[in-house]
Amino acid sequence: MNFVFDLDGTICFKGEAMSSEIVQALHAVEQDGHRVMFASARPIRDMLPVIHPSFHDNILIGGNGSLVASEQTIIHSKSFEDHDLSLIMNLIDKHDATYLIDSDWDYTYNGPHDHPILTNLDPDNVARNIPLMHHERIIKILILSANNLYALENELQRLDVVVHHHGTEQVLDISPTSINKRTALQTLGIESEGYVAFGNDANDIELFKGAEYSVMIGNYKSLRFYTDYVIDSSIDLESRIAEQIKHLSQKFVYSTTHS
Repeated sequence: MNFVFDLDGTICFKGEAMSSEIVQALHAVEQDGHRVMFASARPIRDMLPVIHPSFHDNILIGGNGSLVASEQTIIHSKSFEDHDLSLIMNLIDKHDATYLIDSDWDYTYNGPHDHPILTNLDPDNVARNIPLMHHERIIKILILSANNLYALENELQRLDVVVHHHGTEQVLDISPTSINKRTALQTLGIESEGYVAFGNDANDIELFKGAEYSVMIGNYKSLRFYTDYVIDSSIDLESRIAEQIKHLSQKFVYSTTHS
């Protein structure tokens, strides 16, 4: 079985790397013969610092599905079409928005020097903050602020792009059309093999729709409808997550053996 894990708010918390308890549980999954992979809103460069080095060669899906890496090499990327990008940039200018814009590896950031997003932005200093015009292609846009974020979101929703509103952070996450974590799995042929998904937010909805079994961390209401099991944010959260990971690993070993 394939096990697919979101990162922030699912198996990583407060921008920190995954705990030793979670790492041990993920190793147990692989020891049971399953495949472990990660799918995040982060670009690949920002996924690596929070993922234990023993998993760096695994399949990594970044940018909400815009990027796929294997053995630390990007093997697939999906960028915005020029027309769509032009419309987005016009709206950004109209609403005086600040942003973090990602290409396959480098980025452009024009937000404040004390924005919380900087905690997770290229912590290993492996990329460059380059002028927007220097990107060959753009795979993800994160709107950090605007003079009217609600109006900007409504106008973006009319375009042929994917928009997620992360309410707790008050940011808009924009990806190319028809791109999400599930489409990345389809591109890799993994959805047809079957997978178990762990997630916590709006950008995990499509992922959960295609999963054989899904586990939600926290209480995001829109995700709850597609969830088989919920681990709410409470005491001993990471221990409970690790226990559920190991439980499902054993469960799917058993169901595969006896199918």
